[in-house]
Amino acid sequence: MKVAEVLHMNGGMGETSYANNSLLQQHVISLTKSIREEAIMSLYRSKHPRSLAIADLGCASGPNTLLVVSEFIKVVEKLCRNLNHESPEYKVFLNDLPGNDFNNIFRSLDNFKERLRGEIESEIGPCYFSGVPGSFYSRIFPNQSLHFVHSSYGLQWLSKVPENVNNNKGNIYMASTSPSNVLTAYYNQFQKDFSLFLKCRAEELVEGGRMILTFLGRKSDNMFSKECCYIWELMAMALNDMVFQGIIKEEQLDSFNLPHYTPSPSEVKLEVMKEGSFAIHQLNVSEVSWNSLECESQMSESHVDGAYNVTQLMRAVAEPLLVSHFGENIIEELFNRYKKILTDRMSKEKTKFVNVTILLTRKP
Repeated sequence: MKVAEVLHMNGGMGETSYANNSLLQQHVISLTKSIREEAIMSLYRSKHPRSLAIADLGCASGPNTLLVVSEFIKVVEKLCRNLNHESPEYKVFLNDLPGNDFNNIFRSLDNFKERLRGEIESEIGPCYFSGVPGSFYSRIFPNQSLHFVHSSYGLQWLSKVPENVNNNKGNIYMASTSPSNVLTAYYNQFQKDFSLFLKCRAEELVEGGRMILTFLGRKSDNMFSKECCYIWELMAMALNDMVFQGIIKEEQLDSFNLPHYTPSPSEVKLEVMKEGSFAIHQLNVSEVSWNSLECESQMSESHVDGAYNVTQLMRAVAEPLLVSHFGENIIEELFNRYKKILTDRMSKEKTKFVNVTILLTRKP
């Protein structure tokens, strides 16, 4: 499986699209708003640039894609008014892998600009948007061309499935039953990928540029902690049931592993310090309930509705990977089974996603 060719969120605006099943991600972005505002204000005050270049890495498609961009422009425009400065121009770069639904983003830009002007209620600097397809585990921007980099829920995806995990039988990710070599392989791949990510961004950011990264992660030092692995263990349970009933071949399941790693704060910090190009200003951990319906207080919070919502969320994220390996024919059956398992577990347990957020500044 070539990850760059098959890893993308479900496109379009349909029932199983990422655009319609990303409330939880929106909530995570809202949790880090104060960190971003602080970073944006300190960046502008230190630089007073006439042109600001912003990159959102792993931007996906849908209502969340331009949230951070909108917030960035609003903060800078307010600062400009308070300081009696002329508005800068904004160069916005939206990055994701080539399979991302960039067309949906481009179609939304005119409405976004119009809405932004209405919310700010004053003339703003010109805004130029570019889509930048490619892996952020490589160079994707010119040297010292960016002032601000943001990525939320992108960096837990690895550049590839780790090598030497063929003995991870019955699992699709790290689990309590995974052999120790599998855990080591996943950690090594994370170290390699994140170190490369930092090196590339260090070359692309200006001195004093800011970077805010949010990972789906874990608090525990235990790599197969339920905090990060349980959601995938339950999907593996549904797949194993389908193997038992002859719907999926056992060798198909045993040869499928996710290109995914959910780091702890200490693991993220260690790689930043080893790479050496960035100063750490904040390193925070937050939690969000699996039941993303809690983000919408007017909606039902029953376990059945919550399990449906989480199922749709996970389908929007994982379906392209699953289709590339197992084919389309098993998808409906898999997610029906997955929803039943989630309904049962969410009625008995308090289940949460853990988020690790780090604020960095490019050193001189």
